[in-house]
Amino acid sequence: MDTIVVGVDGSEASGVALEFAVEEAARRKGKLRVVSTWEFPAIPQPEMAVAPGVVEAYREQAEITVAEAVERAKELAPDVPTEGAVFGGYAGDVLVDEGRGAAVLVLGRRGRGGLAGLLMGSVSRYVADRAPCPVVIVPPLTGL
Repeated sequence: MDTIVVGVDGSEASGVALEFAVEEAARRKGKLRVVSTWEFPAIPQPEMAVAPGVVEAYREQAEITVAEAVERAKELAPDVPTEGAVFGGYAGDVLVDEGRGAAVLVLGRRGRGGLAGLLMGSVSRYVADRAPCPVVIVPPLTGL
């Protein structure tokens, strides 16, 4: 059974990618794997203390993002087997790793209008250059 992997981050772009991935999984009679990552930002001075719970909040937000995306996928296509996964680390590396064995890896393209809307985000570019499987970068619904 083909596995379609989709990266989500809670943005509108990843919502569009999720819908595309659900349709692709249904068309292929495959399964859907919804992936999100979290990464604590680099601290400019290592001696700076991190408030308790801050790191956990990043992980929890990624878990909420995946849970909401899995729920949405099941609303769109209840017959498509869907699972979610959350990983700590750089999103590009995690998604490239998740692409091993996947039929397709689906990502949204960053788009905020104007010139930025015509460019691909850094994670999308990173994954497109390194993925071990076909990659679909879904453009926004509007703004082109």
